[in-house]
Amino acid sequence: MELVEIKQKERLRREEVAERLRAIADMLARHNDVEFDRDGVHFVVRVPDEVDLKLEVEIEDDGSELEIELSW
Repeated sequence: MELVEIKQKERLRREEVAERLRAIADMLARHNDVEFDRDGVHFVVRVPDEVDLKLEVEIEDDGSELEIELSW
């Protein structure tokens, strides 16, 4: 299968980010896939019963970063 990589970066309010994370969490809890739309294309990513979770936090003087990564 050909590599498909979609990256998106945008500035949102904290509450909007929480809403998106909840939507992803709900899809993971209820289904075997995560669905999303980008540029008029509908994507379905199948997710197995077990996944690897990586959390990374970086705290610096000029900003902080929280990275959440799921892989399988």
